[in-house]
This record gives sequence, structure tokens and C-alpha cells, in this order.
Amino acid sequence: MMITTKEALQRFEETATYYMHELAPYNMEQLNQKPSDDEWSIGQMVQHLINSALYMHLPNMDRCLVPSQDSLVSLAEKTETGAAAFAQESFPPIRIHVPPSPQYTPAQPESKEQLIQGLQTVIQRMQEIEPILEQASKQNTVSHPSFGGLCAEEWFQLVEMHYRHHLLQLNRLKQTLVL
Repeated sequence: MMITTKEALQRFEETATYYMHELAPYNMEQLNQKPSDDEWSIGQMVQHLINSALYMHLPNMDRCLVPSQDSLVSLAEKTETGAAAFAQESFPPIRIHVPPSPQYTPAQPESKEQLIQGLQTVIQRMQEIEPILEQASKQNTVSHPSFGGLCAEEWFQLVEMHYRHHLLQLNRLKQTLVL
């Protein structure tokens, strides 16, 4: 049984707030420090979380909530990977490495305030959309590249799962920082 959207929102708010607290002790040089050329900095990782929520997850929730002639809305089923992630309510605890690319690699943040404001914006958008989700049809789905067709409620829960998944990366990156 999936957790409720209210529970997912509470978990998400706790995790996003945790990220904000974790940024506090570091200066921009440390937040932009990369362990290696092909890995992200803490700043880039937080940018990734903000960008994926604002430019992929939340817009896909909107597409599910207000279906149109948009070809992205479908009746697609979840993939085996997607079904497993939602059954476990989390991503597998493995590193997912995507080769660096201009389309996927987040830019280094300009300031700590930019990161905090971005996280606050995602929290605000999640709070705004949560009450609307109960009236959304579970039949309207938008396909995720790995998880297959997800309805609005699943896209919502995916944000929380995604933020929680990256806590592993945050802890690993903090251990590599030169203080």
C-alpha cells in the first residue's frame, strides 16, 4: 500500500529542510567542489533535485491532472523497475551514473541562497499541488524514462523518493570535501 500524499508531503518537507540545514556549514567553494571530473558537487546535486522537480516531476503531475491532446499523457503501465520502486517506496540503494552531458549535468550554483530558494520553491509547489491530487484520475499517466507510466500521485511520491535517494550521495560527497 502506497503512503498517502499527505505522508509523502511531510516526508518530502523533512528531507528538503534537511538539505537546507546541511548546506549551512559550507561555503560556495566547498559546495562547488567535485570529488572527480565526472562526479557532481553537492551544489550540482541539489540543483539536480530542484531542476528535476520543477522541470520534470511537477510539470508531469500537471499533465496528468489536466490531460489534453498532449501526446505525453497515455495509459502506459509501470515498468518492472517502476513497480519495484513503488512497492518498496524507494529507489534501489545503488549509484546511478549518467555520463556528463549539457542536457543532464546541472550547472554549479551561483550562491547558497539560490539553492535554498530553489528548495523552498519546490516545497511550496508540492504544498500547492498535494490537495488537488485526490481528485486526479489514476488512469492519466505520463511516462517516466525508467519507471514507465506514472499518474499524478505517483509523480508526487517520486519527488519524495528521489530526494531521499540522493541523501546517500550527499553523505558520500560530504566525506570527500576538503575543509
